[in-house]
Formats: sequence, C-alpha cells, structure tokens
Amino acid sequence: MSIRPITRDFLLNAFAGESMAHMRYLIFADIAEREKFPSVARLFRAIAFAELVHARNHYDKLKKYNEDYKALAGTPAGPGDTSKNLGLAVTGEEYEVNEMYPAYMEVAGYQGEKTAEVSFRWAYEAEKIHSQLYKEAKSYVDQNKDWPLKGKVWICPICGHTYVGDEPPEKCPICNASGDKYLAF
Repeated sequence: MSIRPITRDFLLNAFAGESMAHMRYLIFADIAEREKFPSVARLFRAIAFAELVHARNHYDKLKKYNEDYKALAGTPAGPGDTSKNLGLAVTGEEYEVNEMYPAYMEVAGYQGEKTAEVSFRWAYEAEKIHSQLYKEAKSYVDQNKDWPLKGKVWICPICGHTYVGDEPPEKCPICNASGDKYLAF
C-alpha cells in the first residue's frame, strides 16, 4: 500500500530539507575550521551526519515509489562567518521543531502512516537537541571563543539522536538503539 499523498509530500519535503541541512552544515564546518573554531566545526560535522540519518530515514519510507516528484523545502541561506552560520542553523532547527515536524507528525498520525510518523518524531526529538547545542556554541563564538566541547559529540546512526559526553548513553533515548551503535565525532 502506498503512502497517502499528503504524508508522501511531507516525507519528500523533509528529505529535501534534511539533505540541504546536511550539506549546509558541512560547508559551515569548513568555515568554522578556517576561523579557528575546531569544536564548532566538529559540532557542525556531527550534526551534518545526524541530518543525513534523518534524510535517509525519510527517503527510506518512499522506496515503493518510482516517480518524479517535486519537493518543496526551505533553507536558511546566506552563509557568512561562524556566528552568522550558527544563527542560520538555529533558525533552521527552530523551524523544524516549532513548525514543520509537529505538523508533519500530526498529519501522518491522522492518516495512519505510522512509519512516517516515527521518522518525523525521531527527527523532531533530535532537532530540539541540535537547536540547543547551536545556541550554546553561538554564545561562545559571539565572544570570539571556541565552544568548550566536553568529550565527544555522539550520533545515533538509527535516529540521529545527538549527545555530548565522554561516552554515549547506554541506550538511545529516542529509538532505544544500543549505545555501542553511536558514532563519535
């Protein structure tokens, strides 16, 4: 059975948005590295991987299709220095947390599209963390200091959960994956 059209379109749009976030954060990481903010660069690279996980999860739900659909996704554009790029990242994450994913989850749930709803929920939960980490990093960069990373940035390769510390959590609080699956940045 195919996914209902509205949920399918939301999956496509989310895939496009997460794909652009992935690339945007890799670009931002290079800029942060050049500006001597290595911890911020590592944060951007780690979260870029989390966005790839989200994009992959959304795209995977569309594997029954064999058509050319148009995706509609916005992106905070206009890269600049690391402070500006962190601000753009916060804007994008906040949009996903406050607008996009709540609506997508509601519609997918209403339409009985459970796998899409789970994919949206996993991304939503991770994006809340990303927003907070970017805000924290920006507060340091705005003082011309690198983000004081305590440990590593850990990403769950199943759902994109993001955690900062010496070791990953024992179990992912979003998807329940074992902590030994996490990737370190």
